[in-house]
Amino acid sequence: MNSQLYSKLTVRGKVQVKSSDIQVGDLIIVEKNQRIPSDMVFLRTSEKTGSCFIRTDQLDGETDWKLKVAVSCTQRLPALGDLFSINAYVYAQKPQLDIHSFEGTFTREDSDPAVHESLSIENTLWASTVVASGTVIGVVIYTGKETRSVMNTSNPKNKVGLLDLELNQLTKALFLALVALSIVMVTLQGFVGPWYRNLFRFLLLFSYIIPISLRVNLDMGKAAYGWMIMKDDNIPGTVVRTSTIPEELGRLVYLLTDKTGTLTQNEMIFKRLHLGTVSYGTDTMDEIQSHIINSYSQVHSQNSGSNVSSTPSRKPQSSAPKVRKSVSSRIHEAVKAIALCHNVTPVYESRAGVSGETEYAEVDQDFSDENRAYQASSPDESSFLQAEQTQVSQPFLIAKMLQAHYHLCGPPLDTFQEIPVLFVLGSPEMDTVLQVALVQWTESVGLTLVNRDLTSMQLKTPGGHILTYYILQIFPFTSESKRMGIIVRDESSGDITFYMKGADVAMSTIVQYNDWLEEECGNMAREGLRTLVVAKKSLTEEQYQDFESRYNQAKLSIHDRNLKVAAVVESLEREMELLCLTGVEDQLQADVRPTLEMLRNAGIKIWMLTGDKLETATCIAKSSHLVSRTQDIHIFRPVTTRGEAHLELNAFRRKHDCALVISGDSLEVCLKYYEHEFVELACQCPAVVCCRCSPTQKAHIVKLLQHHTGKRTCAIGDGGNDVSMIQAADCGIGIEGKEGKQASLAADFSITQFKHIGRLLMVHGRNSYKRSAALGQFVMHRGLIISTMQAVFSSVFYFASVPLYQGFLMVGYATIYTMFPVFSLVLDQDVKPEMALLYPELYKDLTKGRSLSFKTFLIWVLISIYQGGILMYGALLLFESEFVHVVAISFTALILTELLMVALTIRTWHWLMVVAEFLSLGCYVASLAFLNEYFGIGRVSFGAFLDVAFITTVTFLWKVSAITVVSCLPLYILKYLKRKFSPPSYSKLTS
Repeated sequence: MNSQLYSKLTVRGKVQVKSSDIQVGDLIIVEKNQRIPSDMVFLRTSEKTGSCFIRTDQLDGETDWKLKVAVSCTQRLPALGDLFSINAYVYAQKPQLDIHSFEGTFTREDSDPAVHESLSIENTLWASTVVASGTVIGVVIYTGKETRSVMNTSNPKNKVGLLDLELNQLTKALFLALVALSIVMVTLQGFVGPWYRNLFRFLLLFSYIIPISLRVNLDMGKAAYGWMIMKDDNIPGTVVRTSTIPEELGRLVYLLTDKTGTLTQNEMIFKRLHLGTVSYGTDTMDEIQSHIINSYSQVHSQNSGSNVSSTPSRKPQSSAPKVRKSVSSRIHEAVKAIALCHNVTPVYESRAGVSGETEYAEVDQDFSDENRAYQASSPDESSFLQAEQTQVSQPFLIAKMLQAHYHLCGPPLDTFQEIPVLFVLGSPEMDTVLQVALVQWTESVGLTLVNRDLTSMQLKTPGGHILTYYILQIFPFTSESKRMGIIVRDESSGDITFYMKGADVAMSTIVQYNDWLEEECGNMAREGLRTLVVAKKSLTEEQYQDFESRYNQAKLSIHDRNLKVAAVVESLEREMELLCLTGVEDQLQADVRPTLEMLRNAGIKIWMLTGDKLETATCIAKSSHLVSRTQDIHIFRPVTTRGEAHLELNAFRRKHDCALVISGDSLEVCLKYYEHEFVELACQCPAVVCCRCSPTQKAHIVKLLQHHTGKRTCAIGDGGNDVSMIQAADCGIGIEGKEGKQASLAADFSITQFKHIGRLLMVHGRNSYKRSAALGQFVMHRGLIISTMQAVFSSVFYFASVPLYQGFLMVGYATIYTMFPVFSLVLDQDVKPEMALLYPELYKDLTKGRSLSFKTFLIWVLISIYQGGILMYGALLLFESEFVHVVAISFTALILTELLMVALTIRTWHWLMVVAEFLSLGCYVASLAFLNEYFGIGRVSFGAFLDVAFITTVTFLWKVSAITVVSCLPLYILKYLKRKFSPPSYSKLTS
């Protein structure tokens, strides 16, 4: 990347420079499809429009293109070389994190008077983005560590599973046991001679207590679990992106989920239009269509007679149709407002399909419905990316022509169509999907957006006439303002109108007094619809000119630019005429309800963290059954001070078994003053909904739960705004959704649908945890048993530090003789997958961590001591006469015991387990014949070889069998009795 070559513009022409040699102030030329090497201000482009598109998916995870506008002063220069003939400078703010805002000015001093141009996010090209159209020239303002992309890369924490931490604790205990045992041996020796040398010899002899092969076995096991998850046909498309924490899936207590795109499909369907006196639903949309056709046919018939304004005449012809006429004109105004107030551009696919790019040469001429698709421009907003971030106003917020994500090719829409669209990071209420849904709806009722560029847009009426509107200003949506506005001039009449749409909380104070808005918003929210209030205000030429001068002045200010711009815009937002209220449905993902029900039954507490507003979040919580129908919901009142928070927490404390709904602002206040009390109360709730959460808040909530409860958390989301939460959680799951792949790439596990999480946790999480716990304890048992035999052997020989088995046998013991059967435990399962899904209550047992604890560990230690003692003492008792063969006898009995113990541990047999058992036994029998020189005992029987004839005798066989039976039979009996009188919960279901 650093050695990539770029063209640098100098007085002597173009020169090639390496990316690493670029400095602030250089003029860099970037070609189409080339990566932008550093943060730049956009000076010129080869495109006639003076703008270009860039792809930002590597910066913010958004897959749609962004429109960038060149500084007009430099774009107007006749030739490229003229950049060196002007005297100008750029002022840029100090480097900061926020990729969605920029404040600066461009000043040209050699003109009279000096030209000052304000620079905003539209005029910047950030590093790591890619030019998608034309060739651009920019002046470098930040390089290296000061670029936005580098400042926003944080090092994600290294996640370690709870099981690994528990095994680490047990390994420490084993290390202490090793040291203690060695000291005891030296003490019993009586510290004779160089005792410290003997101490180290004992430490080496007993070093098998430390299970070095544990890590290897576990890591291979984790890789196997990951492979099994990805190969599961019931959850296709699942990707395991980490090989360290599959067991975490079986230990989760808290699941924190995003709403939009995770629980909901992020597919919008227009459901309701309310005009105050009359409301239209999906079944009455044809009435709206007929009103629109009538009003435009009247307008055009009047226009053909006399050249009047293109708004329908308001004069009632007679007293009878007065009400109908009034409703008709109101519908006409409302639909026109919805068709004009947005950031959507129609994209025309080239019919020939020769080039992969969108052709926009003949857009003006060909407005046919067959090849039109819509693309919504994502406002480069989203202070949702940083809680503390402020939003720069964007004067030219623009729609763009880009790859058509919204393929609506086909006849004109007269029905509601669910469109495969891409949600773009940004505000929850004004996301691209919602914008496109509204524009498609206006098309379905007869008013079609056919063309849009930087300065104008054209609508086609039902009669086929084209209406042109000039875009004078656009005020993009921000999460602070919760509204967007546009000022347009009608070409035919010259009328200037300010349209605005936004959330009811923001718009209720802006529109004229009415008695229905609040009530209807509540009604729609209860139905699960997302509401937008649409309003307008007519401006005179003088009013607009006055506004424009104040607005441009505010945009040039360097200090508090945002506040000044907002104040100027707010001066317009007074006493606006309320046109209508729209309701759009965001559909739930497939099988969300049964999945949430299953997770709740499994004892997992679900928290929904969303940037959406309180009403929408509450109604999705109800419709998805996150909150069951019988449960009360406690809506935490907005609090700003410590006293209010105290009172509200007391009120909440008196409620029992009710779900909590709280906004991000109130949450901040509660955490500031009463963190411990709030978390304690919230953790007792069956479900918690946090609305209006910024990404940093989401991550903060995850960390709070980890800190206060010590339980395992899982975060699931599908957008770039969920990445911080996913990375903070113990286990992060990303959904490949319409918001791109950023969440799925940052997550530990990537799934394609929310419903897959049920099988991922109940089946794979359960199996991974149970198998790893069994595998870990078995590997420890394997080391302990041989160390016990060594201790018994040394004790018998007057505490001599002599090895019982030679090195090769010790290596073979941990690998070829026992590895396959022990590792085959990764195929074991206690209940069938169908049973685990049918009885999610089984999952509750796992969260208690009973499969691997100090209790189970101690049981395995006792088993190891018992078996090691029996094997060694048995060998010494039965073989006093043939002492030379004690190694062969005890080692054979040891291998048989290990194989039988694996068989004892297995709950469900798999054919590979049987193969592993017999393969290991076969390898051992073969090595008895070929490696007989290794079966002598250290120095005691130096040169004594194993007699092959001896191991084939009946005496050898029955004595080995006797020792093995004594070491294993009692354990089999105990296991049978335990299952008979105290069966585990899963065995009750399977029997």
